[in-house]
Amino acid sequence: MAQRLLAAFGRPLVAPSANRSGRVSPTQAQHVAEELGDRVALILDGGPCAIGIESTVVALLGREPLLLRPGAVTEEEIVAAIGPLGHAGEGGRPRGPGMLASHYAPDLPLRLDATALHGGEVLLAFGPRPIDGAALTINLSPTGSLEEAAANLFAALRRLDREGRQQGSIGIAAMPVPDRGLGRAINDRLRRAAAPRSSR
Repeated sequence: MAQRLLAAFGRPLVAPSANRSGRVSPTQAQHVAEELGDRVALILDGGPCAIGIESTVVALLGREPLLLRPGAVTEEEIVAAIGPLGHAGEGGRPRGPGMLASHYAPDLPLRLDATALHGGEVLLAFGPRPIDGAALTINLSPTGSLEEAAANLFAALRRLDREGRQQGSIGIAAMPVPDRGLGRAINDRLRRAAAPRSSR
């Protein structure tokens, strides 16, 4: 879809992300409409994002390649292609997109690594044994697939946030996701979504 748009336009294009800064990333055209409304004149609907997680960002500016943001291309795949990667530290001025401490954030508070529910929480589950008792549960992948979980992450956060607020929920509890492969990118997004934030 993007290639066809570029070919039809015939000129260079540059654009920001299709969401307000710090907010949950859109993975469907409807998310963009909900987020931006009449701030944009046109939404080109290419269907739901197949991968769901944003791009991996690697800096090749010094002697050692640095992983700035884990993403759709896993660290293991990059290491297999170019060798060991350093990791950019937190704090200071962000060196790439998606590196703010608080980012991808829903309005409801997000609690990580939940093994039990607190009263009034909705649940972002992962795997075949979700925690019982939530008024609303969305399972990123009942089979434990990191690829499926990545594709579903942002749509699930958006729905839990919207419907949870409608139900009067106090927050979103997120079950642990394995920190390997695409799980590193998922956990990066969840940590930033759960970080303390300034008022918007």
